[in-house]
Amino acid sequence: MTESTAPRPLRVAIVGAGPAGVYAADLLLKSAPVSSGERPVRIDLFDRYPAPWGLIRYGVAPDHPRIKGIVNALHKVLQRDEIRFFGNVEFGKDADLAFFRRFYDAVIFATGAVKDAALPIPGIEAEGSFGGADFVSWYDGHPDVPRTWDLSAKEVAVIGNGNVALDIARVLSKHADDLLVTEIPENVYEGLKSSAVTDVHVFGRRGPAQVKFTPLELRELSHSRDVDIVLYEEDFEFDDASDEAIRTNNQVRTMVNTLTNWLVEQEERTEQASRRLHLHFLHSPREILTDERGAVRAMTFDRQELDGHGNVTATGEVVEYPVQAVYRAVGYFGSPLEGLEYDDRRGVLPNDGGHVLDSAGEIVPGVYATGWIKRGPVGLIGHTKSDASETIAMLLEDADSLYTAESPEPESVDAALEAKGVEFTTWEGWLELDAHERALGTDGEWPVERERVKVVDRDDMVRISRGR
Repeated sequence: MTESTAPRPLRVAIVGAGPAGVYAADLLLKSAPVSSGERPVRIDLFDRYPAPWGLIRYGVAPDHPRIKGIVNALHKVLQRDEIRFFGNVEFGKDADLAFFRRFYDAVIFATGAVKDAALPIPGIEAEGSFGGADFVSWYDGHPDVPRTWDLSAKEVAVIGNGNVALDIARVLSKHADDLLVTEIPENVYEGLKSSAVTDVHVFGRRGPAQVKFTPLELRELSHSRDVDIVLYEEDFEFDDASDEAIRTNNQVRTMVNTLTNWLVEQEERTEQASRRLHLHFLHSPREILTDERGAVRAMTFDRQELDGHGNVTATGEVVEYPVQAVYRAVGYFGSPLEGLEYDDRRGVLPNDGGHVLDSAGEIVPGVYATGWIKRGPVGLIGHTKSDASETIAMLLEDADSLYTAESPEPESVDAALEAKGVEFTTWEGWLELDAHERALGTDGEWPVERERVKVVDRDDMVRISRGR
């Protein structure tokens, strides 16, 4: 398409205002002009929540100040004049694919993965068996989850050896008062304050050299006041693949050294903390056992051994631990999006490097994906940048054929949402909510000054954002 027939900016919608969506917006703006005609880009970023940041706000433990610092970089992107933010707009309910095709030349889906991956073992549906993602949503003040959480269990199992499993274990084992310096909402503080937990057990299938968490995440466990880390010598098994990983991978070497040092140090411990965080390796989940009420009373595991290649095989030994709650943290899983093909095995939109595909495997014109809904929930937050780079490169290659929006005027979007009765929030509204939450942290109601206190209720978030 020539400059004379397409003088206007390329209009792009991004669905999802978490890191993946914001990184895509940033890269797209940095890559403009989009073609030899030097046409600019204008981006509207949509999110189902009234506030931006997605995983950073609702999927990262509140005591992660360095990871939370990513918000500062994302903030700089969203405050650009070329980007507008529309919060409290749910895809499939408030706006569908036809809506985006009407007002935009291209749409990028960056909706992430928010559900728990399945753990298909007997008893997984028992009372007291929880999805880790649900618990993370609760302690992060997600607007769409219950305000209370059952924390009556004294002994708890956390299944998984990734960063989310350690986040859950750390929050469960910490004293509530030690989380007051974070942004946890009042209902979360009160819930954790009444927690009966004394022992949190984290179980992983493979050995200490094969864990999936990071050194930073691991070291943070030792920063919890009045919490002992407990390790078991029989779990420290290393095969040839483990030795090779320790020699050649600095991250693996750091974590193994940390764990082995803790194992030695616990022998010299003279005082007992009131809470304990147990790390178990070479345990494969077998079954959740229940009492006569159908509630969790114990969990069994198949003991594993390394096979020489870093994988595991069963030893035939079955071990049982008395626990009254189980949290599965074995990964996240994406959700289907109305009007688009969905891979229910991998939990992603079928795509070719970012081009979304239909049921016949053909490219859907003008529709793209990035982040976890594109590649699945693996890797750290920073890995979404490479996803975005690949997707944006494809969009730019297609740019000359993308000027298809029927009503590309920016004000048309606002009018259409208002006509549908959607109480959408804006970037200016987020700044109001942000200031309100920060003020709650310094209003004198707390024994310590806090950076912010999250507003949890969706209606309250919308009301504050819209200046009511």
